[in-house]
Amino acid sequence: MTRETWVVKLGGELLVDPAARRRLMTDLVALRGPDVRLVIVHGGGPQADALARSLGHEPRKVQGRRITTDTDLAIARYLYGGALNLDILADLAALGVSGLRVSGVDGDLLRAVRRPPVVMPGAGEEPVDFGHVGDVTGVNPAILELLLGHGHVPVVSPLAHDGQGSILNVNADTVATTVARALKASRLVLLTGVPGVLDAGGRVIPHLDRPSVERLIAGGVLTGGMIPKVRNALEGVEAGIGAVHVLDVAGLPTLTSPAPAGTMIVAAPEDSRG
Repeated sequence: MTRETWVVKLGGELLVDPAARRRLMTDLVALRGPDVRLVIVHGGGPQADALARSLGHEPRKVQGRRITTDTDLAIARYLYGGALNLDILADLAALGVSGLRVSGVDGDLLRAVRRPPVVMPGAGEEPVDFGHVGDVTGVNPAILELLLGHGHVPVVSPLAHDGQGSILNVNADTVATTVARALKASRLVLLTGVPGVLDAGGRVIPHLDRPSVERLIAGGVLTGGMIPKVRNALEGVEAGIGAVHVLDVAGLPTLTSPAPAGTMIVAAPEDSRG
């Protein structure tokens, strides 16, 4: 019997309240069964912002992307590679599920290079130095396959290494998409604090492809962190992920229904591609 692989990415805003986080883990475990292998990837932006400010450091972002200074990297290592990941594992254990902590550094899962300074549209003419931020150059899913094969749920944090001893912060949506592609996942689920990708009137858009995404960006409907989220999803479906869903926790149980809630991102029809 062939089992599907689902990769679920949890935004950090979903992990702030412990009771809500435990309910979320219960819903995720309910999706896992004899036919579905589950991988969890988590972010932690709100927690990183809060910890930085408590230390007197104001985080900075450009076009939804975090600039990772030495202080921000230390915070990311502590939260992503430690505290947040452990909280998820403890919740899974309480449900009788064996989870194991995995970063991109473990088992050579994710290699990356430090992003060079780049000019960002809408952010002025000067190149932006994102600091200790990595762009993924390679993925080795062997450690994940090993854990999945033994019935564990890998809980992946968004850190990578450069092969020369340095650890880099990587966008969690990018990590989730990269992992889903490497595992040939049938579904990538991006759980957020909103019910899906919204149009100018605040209504959920049921389906998106590349042409419609670019129109929404050009029209100013998609802004901030939703832009890299949706573009990462597009790259994923165009590389062979079965389906990418953007939805909130309330829509999670509908994923097994014929008409799931939220926004499904699909590859563009052949006749609409350039």
